[in-house]
Amino acid sequence: MNREPIDNPTSEFPLSNMAIKVLLIDDQAFIGKMVNRMMDTEKDIQFHFCQNARMAIHMANKIDPTVILQDLTMPEVDGLSMVRYYRMNKNTQKTPLIMLSGQEDAKVKADAFALGANDYIVKPPDKIELIARIRYHSQAYINMLQRDAAYIRLKEQSAELEIRNKFIKKTFGRYLSDDIVKSILDTPEGLELGGEKRKVTIMMTDLRGFTSLSERLAPEQVLDIINNYLGLMTEIIFKYQGTIDEFIGDAILTIFGAPVSHGNDAQRAVACAIEMQNAMDDVNKRNIESGYPEISMGIGINTGEVVVGNIGSEKRSKYGVIGSNVNLTSRIESYTIGGQILVSESTLNACGPILRVDDQIEVMPKGVKEPINIYDIGGIGGEYDIHIPDRIISEMIELDTVIPILFTILEGKHAGIEQHGGTIVKIGPKEVIIHSTILPDIRTNIKLTIYDDKGFEVTSELYGKVIEHFEQNHPQLRVNLTSIPPEVDVFFKTTIDSN
Repeated sequence: MNREPIDNPTSEFPLSNMAIKVLLIDDQAFIGKMVNRMMDTEKDIQFHFCQNARMAIHMANKIDPTVILQDLTMPEVDGLSMVRYYRMNKNTQKTPLIMLSGQEDAKVKADAFALGANDYIVKPPDKIELIARIRYHSQAYINMLQRDAAYIRLKEQSAELEIRNKFIKKTFGRYLSDDIVKSILDTPEGLELGGEKRKVTIMMTDLRGFTSLSERLAPEQVLDIINNYLGLMTEIIFKYQGTIDEFIGDAILTIFGAPVSHGNDAQRAVACAIEMQNAMDDVNKRNIESGYPEISMGIGINTGEVVVGNIGSEKRSKYGVIGSNVNLTSRIESYTIGGQILVSESTLNACGPILRVDDQIEVMPKGVKEPINIYDIGGIGGEYDIHIPDRIISEMIELDTVIPILFTILEGKHAGIEQHGGTIVKIGPKEVIIHSTILPDIRTNIKLTIYDDKGFEVTSELYGKVIEHFEQNHPQLRVNLTSIPPEVDVFFKTTIDSN
């Protein structure tokens, strides 16, 4: 139905801007003129007259009246039949109908009302009474149109909101936990910049030796490996209601306890980490099936107070955490070897006695004034009851002919300038024993250059972490190899076979 345009700053469906339109159907021209004169003084009422009953429906469809005055006695179609037609017509089903009759007849009135008429006036009508009834019925009708339009718009907005919500869930559900997506949908003001101090548990994961691995593979292979890994890890993190703060290359920074704290944040973080480590078997199975090398992951967990909230600018922001405890988590993770979970003392205390602690290590992270204890976690009991299988200690093979090496100590991801000499005297599947001129600190990362017995370089891209040192006539290091290039793997096997 085409209606008058609506334009009012205070209401979407104002009554004052919708004209009252009267359609009179009567075969007597003088009745039309009489009613028209009555309407002349009413500036807000538009009057229309039709003498032909058969044209009445067509005219009503064209002008959309707010009230119809229908004569009861017509030459071709009687007024009661016209009521039926109005109520059968889609555009006039709800339009108010006032019957005009030359006589008071209770039976005729009853029939008219039964068919759907709204009112009954005897001709000739009194001007004041007629205008009052026209205004009364028109206002009720316009009110109804306003409610109907508002309801339709509400349904449209609900449909639009549902589409929007589905889009947000589909799009941002790939990056954010369900808690954050729900927070965005329920409280859009939560997107405003700002934060709060809160105690959370932070988990940092990183693939050991992935930097050197990515340098040897084609870009599409690197993405295939990382997407396989991140896809499975994300599922597990969301299972334990973790909030992924960000992916940093092959690293994952996850928060437990924001935006929603569940009271067992530290326990969920540790249980999540254990399941993630166990899931690396599936990750590597897929890698092997695709012809890619196996990878391993280290996980660091810390509990403490941070600033959490929306960080960034109005154009680009993210939900994240800031604070020294985030940095400490990263430091703890840097001490791990592949397959290991190290937690801070605060996380250990927050979890309680249900953790299985396999080792305690004293470290001095950068930025910390005093040495701290970190703990090697092998399992968690209670409602989780999940454990990492016991590590198999592989036999080290002692070499008759040692392998000469040079190594540098890594600062972060970068190698230092000073080189130190040494020899590999024992080889295991992922470890070596090195005789060295120095003893780097435990948990130090080193980069090795290996030479064959003729002095030719085999590789300069072998990475490891010092996990033990001791002296037996010479200073010795036990080094966990974080990434073994294919040429080194072949060289080690050849060397072992020749011994």
